[in-house]
Amino acid sequence: MTQAPPVRATRAWRAALNLFTVIPAPVPGEIRKDAAARAVIWLPVVGLLIAVVAAGVLLGVEASGHSPARRLLAATLALAVLGLLTGGLHLDGLADTADGLGSRRPAAQALAIMRRSDVGPMGVAALLFVVLLQITALAALPPGWLAAAALVLAAVTARVGVVIAAGTSTPSARPEGFGALVAATTTRRVRTVTAACLLAAVAAGAVGVGSLPLAARGLGATLAGLLAADLLRRMAQRRLGGVTGDVFGAVIEISTATVLLVLAVST
Repeated sequence: MTQAPPVRATRAWRAALNLFTVIPAPVPGEIRKDAAARAVIWLPVVGLLIAVVAAGVLLGVEASGHSPARRLLAATLALAVLGLLTGGLHLDGLADTADGLGSRRPAAQALAIMRRSDVGPMGVAALLFVVLLQITALAALPPGWLAAAALVLAAVTARVGVVIAAGTSTPSARPEGFGALVAATTTRRVRTVTAACLLAAVAAGAVGVGSLPLAARGLGATLAGLLAADLLRRMAQRRLGGVTGDVFGAVIEISTATVLLVLAVST
């Protein structure tokens, strides 16, 4: 009996890697809703893992110089690494969500649009503007560890936003698919503890380097990112009757952009 909790935690961690990244993490058997519920809790940790890799790329490219062009290149490559490690799923979700919500069609028709393999004009525009916003906001931040920390904060905050969006009061818009697997799985306690841990970590990290203004900016950006995620979740629930896997992807991309934008304009 004493071995059960570690085994369950290990399986949940591997399931999180399997569901949310392209990192090889085979999980024996089918991932069912109960396993997905535990995996979602690990999503911020997954975000931390891949963001550290992307931040390493950012710092590596910036090491050769801090010219505007070099910083823009570093930001582009770092965010490209995030996209590659997630298999582009979140970007695809952003495009599909923009097409569905932007169609202004009834829920059933909007969901049908989101399931199509092609990308419409709203999806293309959303991808273009959100990715450009992420890149330019990251490039506008002071180079070095501040920009790297901002990228990590944005990635983790976006995934905490998914933990909150997957609350038990938010149903799936479809009876099948990834959204149905993850939606309505996180309890109020899980959501509260996850958000509180994130805010405490941001405050402690900024205060640890002796900068109260930095703590204020970090907390403000984190709260803005969580708010943007919740607003998109509410919009999807109102328009579609619930959330889908595409909506979760859009939540991550929009929240990431919001955190970086707030940090860039407040620096």
